[in-house]
Amino acid sequence: MNPTTAKELFNSLTSKFDKDAAEGLDAVYQFNLTGAQSGQYHVIVKDSVCAVKEGLHADPQVTLSLSGDDCIRLLNGQLSGFSIAMSGRLQIAGDISLAMQLKSLFPTIGR
Repeated sequence: MNPTTAKELFNSLTSKFDKDAAEGLDAVYQFNLTGAQSGQYHVIVKDSVCAVKEGLHADPQVTLSLSGDDCIRLLNGQLSGFSIAMSGRLQIAGDISLAMQLKSLFPTIGR
């Protein structure tokens, strides 16, 4: 079952994490969500382990700013990151290549 709220989505990430895809990765992803599903979450990937926390991280490598509804649809595979970035609904600050790796880190989230 796909998560329907941002909180459910972020709570489910650790169980959907592909530790093999994260081998050698040391990164912090900051998500700043707006709208009805607003909130701030950060995902820490280090030593093939994933941790998700609410709030702001002091030094993320990449920050993704978008609506909570778009975030849910994006991570569930219902929206293309490229299309919402091009339309201005997704802003990425920092290491864009890390943002592009998100799908491989959580390949089963939309299933």
